[in-house]
Amino acid sequence: ELAFMKIAILRNRFIFAVFAMGVVLSAAGIANAQGVKQEILDRMDGNYKSLTSLTADIRVDKTEAVLGETDSRTGSVSFLPKSKKHAMYIRLDWNKPNESMVVIDKKYQLYRPALNQVIQGSTDSAKSKEKSGNAIAFVSMSRRELMDNYEIKYMGQEDISGGVATWHLFLTPKGKASYKSADLWVDKDGMPRQARITEMNNDTQFILLTNIKKNPTINADI
Repeated sequence: ELAFMKIAILRNRFIFAVFAMGVVLSAAGIANAQGVKQEILDRMDGNYKSLTSLTADIRVDKTEAVLGETDSRTGSVSFLPKSKKHAMYIRLDWNKPNESMVVIDKKYQLYRPALNQVIQGSTDSAKSKEKSGNAIAFVSMSRRELMDNYEIKYMGQEDISGGVATWHLFLTPKGKASYKSADLWVDKDGMPRQARITEMNNDTQFILLTNIKKNPTINADI
């Protein structure tokens, strides 16, 4: 009986030691993830503070959850972040169909030359295909704006199209928003390179920026 008791005691000690080690490793993992998340936010904040303009090529893939159909478009973007002198400015020029969209703060105008038509409205109430400019606004959010408006979770390191190494963040809006969640892929310089917006109806919009040029001169007429 004493032998069985000793075995039971040793077994319980072993189980406790394994459990305690698991708790320590789990806590260490959480602390490490928090440290990485803060490092990413610091770099994003540095990118935000040094950014005065941006141009890039853009690809947007819009997928409807119910039908599973994806509509893709490519084009170029010119971007001026919000400053003390002006609101946020975005211009998107799409190749197919040939369209141009300008976003100033949260107001947009979509120009369709083939139809000689201009559609205007607010990005908050716009259809998903008009929200690409709104998604690009993540580029010009400070660390404080991100932390105040989103629950942020670090998802790990991932290489995106072109072999660019990035950190993956998952953002859930804290307050009222026009979408359910957002994924961001951020490079080592703190520049968001890729985003995925998940709408309330589970439609998704995937945005990829390539050929990024930071702080070029952008003429006022653009």
